[in-house]
Amino acid sequence: MNAETRLARIETYHRLCREHGLRNTIQKRIILEAVLDHEAHPTADQIHELVLRANPDVSRTTVYRALENFVRLGLITKACHPGKVVRYDRRVDIHHHLLCLRCNRFVDFEDHGLDRLEIPDTSAVGFEVSDFSVQLRGICRSCRETTRREESP
Repeated sequence: MNAETRLARIETYHRLCREHGLRNTIQKRIILEAVLDHEAHPTADQIHELVLRANPDVSRTTVYRALENFVRLGLITKACHPGKVVRYDRRVDIHHHLLCLRCNRFVDFEDHGLDRLEIPDTSAVGFEVSDFSVQLRGICRSCRETTRREESP
């Protein structure tokens, strides 16, 4: 994320706090900055570890609550995999993910064909779709190479 986009996201956070009457604390800002500065898809615990370096008084509960509030405000998104830990994503634009079923690595994946998928009509079941992303599951190159080396004589 470039510096301009990062600053704009932080300014959006300040504006949303004012508009929604939310407390704008230094702890929350440090948590948001940790997510925005993370290159991958961190877990709440990974963010907590990073935040502790800047402010050792921030609790794990504060990190979890702040992350969920950031998701609700549209500042970040969640990347979920059933049965695994939730990861957070600083990208809020349409993009998709590749998920390794061995090492649980999440990788951003862009495909304009997937972006143009038509959302099915779900009104018959009373559901209104507001967004979508595709998660492709498989085995990453690193895990495949590791398996090949382990299986080689």
